[in-house]
Amino acid sequence: MSEQAIVAGGCFWCTEAVFRDVIGVSAVESGYIGGTVADPTYKQVCGGDTGHAEAIRVTYDPAVITLPEIYDVFLGTHDPTQLNRQGNDVGTQYRSAIFVVDDTQREEAVAAISRWNSDHADRQAVTTIEEATTWYPAEDYHQEYWDGEGQRNPYCLAVIPPKLMKLRKSFAAKVRSDA
Repeated sequence: MSEQAIVAGGCFWCTEAVFRDVIGVSAVESGYIGGTVADPTYKQVCGGDTGHAEAIRVTYDPAVITLPEIYDVFLGTHDPTQLNRQGNDVGTQYRSAIFVVDDTQREEAVAAISRWNSDHADRQAVTTIEEATTWYPAEDYHQEYWDGEGQRNPYCLAVIPPKLMKLRKSFAAKVRSDA
């Protein structure tokens, strides 16, 4: 039986690319969550006025990868210490956040952030834990972006490979063999 986790770590193209290479993950969908506008568009979210975050919804097999491991990979492959930004992407739409659907996810998110902070005493995470609100899938052209257009996009070529290197270095046992 599969479960889902929703995380936001800046540009959804980048976090989607990371989680598509994680064992036990069967699907990754880019989308928007946490805002006040129904059915937001990419342009609206990028404008920073809707309150949404660019996020991914990860569907995974908990017998292969656990929720704590999902959260650890998330925190370990982006910079959870930057408030409302990732690199050159600035605004609340690029915040570091874990969106929870129940108390178990909340407890695991708190524990994951605590692990991160214990391991990085000089660089504390500003990742928020937020209640999951309505999920809006991003437009089709954003899905599986790195596997298509992203490998020709200079922004993606600068940002995604270092995240994939962090994944392979820090979480080698969780990387798909065909990745």
